[in-house]
Amino acid sequence: MLPENVVKFKNDTIDHLKLKGSRMSKVVKVIEVLAQSEKSWEDAAASAVKAASKSIKAIKSINIVNMSAKVEGDKIVKYRINAKISFLIK
Repeated sequence: MLPENVVKFKNDTIDHLKLKGSRMSKVVKVIEVLAQSEKSWEDAAASAVKAASKSIKAIKSINIVNMSAKVEGDKIVKYRINAKISFLIK
């Protein structure tokens, strides 16, 4: 699934991605990441973006694919996410 601001179109046999509203086609790469937090799923998503931004620039979106939690006793101790982060390639 592509981020909301990306349009996919086909030209001959090549698929292209284009940011909505932009004049030139841009290349967007998507990576899959796993993150966890002791606070919340939102905090896990924020830490995924923060960690990815250390080595990736121009992050445009995060798409949460799956959420899960580790339970000990009757209490959630880890909030976990599986997410896709998209960013522009220069």
